[in-house]
Amino acid sequence: MARMTAICSLALALLLAGTPGGAVPPQTQGDVILKDFRFASGETLPDLRIHYRAIGEPNRDESGTITNAVLVLHGTTGSGAQFVRPEFAGELFESGQPLDAARFYIILPDGIGHGESSKPSDGLRARFPRYGYRDMVEAQHRLLTEGLGIDHLRLVMGTSMGGMHTWLWGEVHPGFMDALLPLACLPEQISGRNRVWRRVVIDAIRNDPAWNGGEYTVQPPSLRTAAEMLFLMSSNPIVRRREMPTLASSDQALDAYVAHAIEALDANDVLYAVAASEDYDPGPALETIRAPLLAINFADDLINPPELGVLERATARVPRGRAVIIPNSEETRGHGTHTLAALWKQHLIELLEESGLASTGR
Repeated sequence: MARMTAICSLALALLLAGTPGGAVPPQTQGDVILKDFRFASGETLPDLRIHYRAIGEPNRDESGTITNAVLVLHGTTGSGAQFVRPEFAGELFESGQPLDAARFYIILPDGIGHGESSKPSDGLRARFPRYGYRDMVEAQHRLLTEGLGIDHLRLVMGTSMGGMHTWLWGEVHPGFMDALLPLACLPEQISGRNRVWRRVVIDAIRNDPAWNGGEYTVQPPSLRTAAEMLFLMSSNPIVRRREMPTLASSDQALDAYVAHAIEALDANDVLYAVAASEDYDPGPALETIRAPLLAINFADDLINPPELGVLERATARVPRGRAVIIPNSEETRGHGTHTLAALWKQHLIELLEESGLASTGR
């Protein structure tokens, strides 16, 4: 079992205990080895392993082309495993739901540096190639085309980092998909508060003497700081106040979460994952996105605050783009609302209907 686990999923596990949801369809898992993978930095790996989960079966047309594939992309320090949960898979993939596994072939990859894909903690540590978001998208593309024989997608969707990858997919491979659904992200260079929390994590690890240039034998204390920062950013103040109304209860909840998180995380993996966003900047090429795009953000998201107005301005530049902000409610959980599919799946249904002509007109 890989040490890297979705930290946002860990936070949500505390928040969502008892959340109702449908059944989770069965899945298969596999690895694709990408030979001689060259990173944007110029570094290479002779064998880059990309792990994936698949739900459903591929449908093929008369020419043998797979016509029903969907790509779902996870967030920072996450993995495809975070989607195989009742509040996501049960709301989207079960019978009668928008991405019914009887109709769609759903691919849930682990990004470079995440889950059971190749990552620093496998052994290279700080000698692992520096990867960015564009490297991750390239690996996803090669997973589909070289490993799974998929040359077109009905939908690309993703949460948080996966949402940012979705924007890049629309630019780098504009004819590859019928629709795009980025959740909980902004299509601009990482800046402001979003950059600050990432720098706190990066600096804490890199400046920790116990990190030892990545050559530690036990996890450095700075991993706790990273976990605390991610916990801080993952929900909203109203939920935190309701669940942690006193100093003692706040300390207890934080300590319980961090204790669980640091058992699952690796400092090098976290450092690389957070730093990977430094090459992200889809803003200059938004007009090149051809597929219908629906961007969904949340009014109580501390990482992507709607008052900035970035999402509306950006989607106005996408020829077939639009934006939805889900208002704050008793059900929303700040940034982590991206995993609560019941709160936004109606918008997914509308996007699938809107893009249906494109999918049947290929």
